[in-house]
Amino acid sequence: MIKIGIFGLGHLGKIHLKILKGLTAHFTIIGFHDIDSSTAEVVSKEFDVPYFSDADELIALVDAMDIVTPTPFHFSLAEKGLNRNKHVFIEKPVTQTLDESSALLALWDKKSCITQVGHVERFNPAFVAAKSLLHKPEFIETHRLAQFNPRGTDVPVVLDLMIHDLDIILHVVDAPISSISASGVAVVSESHDITNARIAFENGTVANLTASRISMKNMRKSRFFQRDAYVGIDFLNKQLEVVRLDSLDGPPDPYDMILDLGEGKEPRKLSLESPQVFPTNAIEEELKEFALAISGRQKVSVDLKAGHAALHVAYQILDLLK
Repeated sequence: MIKIGIFGLGHLGKIHLKILKGLTAHFTIIGFHDIDSSTAEVVSKEFDVPYFSDADELIALVDAMDIVTPTPFHFSLAEKGLNRNKHVFIEKPVTQTLDESSALLALWDKKSCITQVGHVERFNPAFVAAKSLLHKPEFIETHRLAQFNPRGTDVPVVLDLMIHDLDIILHVVDAPISSISASGVAVVSESHDITNARIAFENGTVANLTASRISMKNMRKSRFFQRDAYVGIDFLNKQLEVVRLDSLDGPPDPYDMILDLGEGKEPRKLSLESPQVFPTNAIEEELKEFALAISGRQKVSVDLKAGHAALHVAYQILDLLK
């Protein structure tokens, strides 16, 4: 059984706490730490979990750390944990700055600890169902739109929302980046509230990303266009849509949609599929994977290198916005 401590009991931290309390086959919760002592005491009574006002005291008692604090605190806590050979789960973005992320990477290379970054969309059941269908996409379009919420406006929308899609794209496209362009607008906060970025890869793939936190509706969709197929992933509603161009195999069915591609070319059949998506809780799945990695039964999907890579591209976009 893995002894774990939770660091940060904000909105997401409470979600992690509830899920970890249900994962009794993997974890024993030793306690949690939060700088807000008044709220912490209420949470401690509500969930029957000990509260530690001293983070170092809790770190000393656990095998693993679940860091769900605001981003500026990620580095100091993770550094303390790795220095004490603790396994570390860190919510995204991995750190506040690239220098901090690089320092963690250097420290991690000297340790044998499991470190996982919480890019939860990797565990979204719609993406899990789509992974085997994605074959060298040539154009990718993502829209991650959210209705305005004052929570989170202290950071640019690139680090708040777009970084999810950056991680997915870097995972899917197996090629170095050749160029990036970006534009953005600060509408209601001091940092950019809506941003568009275009990323070109050396293999010819192009990704166009839009993130907004001032939308009239919520949307989290990605579209992957590849040879003879289109794969649409709805991360919000956990749905999957696949459109294929298939060769005709015998006479067409009366209900088939046949495309005439011109003189000298064989007609093709257009098919639409909605593959089954098996519902899961993505946060629960990533925390289970963290436990299995600690026990040596599998590797983590999003390690520190992946978290650093997404942050690196995010800051390249932010530099362009300046």
